[in-house]
Amino acid sequence: MPKRSGKLRLLPLLAATYFMVSGGPYGLEDIIGFAGYGRALILLALLPFVWSLPTALMIGELASTIPEEGGFYAWVRRALGPFWGFQEAWLSLSASVFDMAIYPTLFVSYLTHLAPEITSGHRGLAIKLAVVLTATAWNLKGTSAVGRGSVGLWFIAIAPYFALIGLAFYKGLHTPHAHLGALTKPDLASAILVAMWNYMGWDNATTIAGEVENPQRDYPRAMLLTTLIVMLTYFIPIAAVAWAGIPANQFSTGAWADAGRLLGGPGLALLIVAAGALDSLGTFNALTLSYTRLPYAMATDNLLPKVFTRRLDNGVPWVCVLACSTCWAMALGLTFERLITVDITLWGLSLALEFAALVILRQREPELPRPFRVPGPTWVAVALGSGPILLTAFALYVSRTEKVGSIPALAFTLGIAALGAPFYLLAKFTQQRTRS
Repeated sequence: MPKRSGKLRLLPLLAATYFMVSGGPYGLEDIIGFAGYGRALILLALLPFVWSLPTALMIGELASTIPEEGGFYAWVRRALGPFWGFQEAWLSLSASVFDMAIYPTLFVSYLTHLAPEITSGHRGLAIKLAVVLTATAWNLKGTSAVGRGSVGLWFIAIAPYFALIGLAFYKGLHTPHAHLGALTKPDLASAILVAMWNYMGWDNATTIAGEVENPQRDYPRAMLLTTLIVMLTYFIPIAAVAWAGIPANQFSTGAWADAGRLLGGPGLALLIVAAGALDSLGTFNALTLSYTRLPYAMATDNLLPKVFTRRLDNGVPWVCVLACSTCWAMALGLTFERLITVDITLWGLSLALEFAALVILRQREPELPRPFRVPGPTWVAVALGSGPILLTAFALYVSRTEKVGSIPALAFTLGIAALGAPFYLLAKFTQQRTRS
């Protein structure tokens, strides 16, 4: 028998991309609680066309054109130079500190709805750390292990929702339906931010391009298929519980377990919590694979110490995995809402650089082979990036009234972004000292 390739094929890449972006309906509850059913459904139906699809198309072109390890870092570096390439990596890694703390936090939120005594005190933090340690160990086994595991976790994580959807539609046939959007004080701005978070992360799969079997062919396919699957994953469960007549104001983080208990009893609630745990682990696991390739790519460009280029025999940059996991564990104490605000704004700033790279490479290297190309001339590429950039500006505007500790969230986010410049100068100084 031929030896199995250690690289990702389309299905594992699709599953890994799905977890990097979504992982399932987990985390949608706050959209319902903030906006009501009607507004939530409209928001989840429209947002992909100005946030997700433009990003997926941009990534499809750049990932198939420049399928290098480091993904978006490599694109921005090639288009804008090493300084902006460093800023791209800095923004993404900074966002990852807050992004990666969300998934263990979500798991504990689900578990609290089922058995609050398990998560009280220091036990909740211990559970979060267990998620980090499990994903770290899994990633050290190699890229193919993460890809194959993502396929299995994908089906397990969404399985309880087939039961929930069926029971919800059945109940809806025999009970009065909910009044869509019937909230006394809707918070549409917060609902938009949570929806943006649920639809972000498309570029994360590109950092492992050197570990994908056929990146020119499979990246565009994975991006477009994931966009469709994520939309259906979000839209159908919300429509089902709306049809069942469950009041929108009962939804907050982790409330899918409560909905499962109302519709199918404690057994379904337990299955949703268990699936939510696996979903959080699957998302954290897939994103660990993505983010840890950034410091490796930077180290190969001499922008980080050479120790970050050390790999195991299976190709895993083990120093990067351990260093990133340690940083992520340090943000586990923040709340879900604060994590989302900072995460979206930092990631959105990095996304603006990626769209800039798309336009500049179109102008500077028009003859560069592009297995997948966003249809139309360059001005279409410019228009494509306007939606995500405007939504990022909206997230920055909303964050002006929020705080991280005693610091305004806007100042906190922009302060983190601004640190990229002095860290780049430090990296270049260290690089010159090493060469001399």
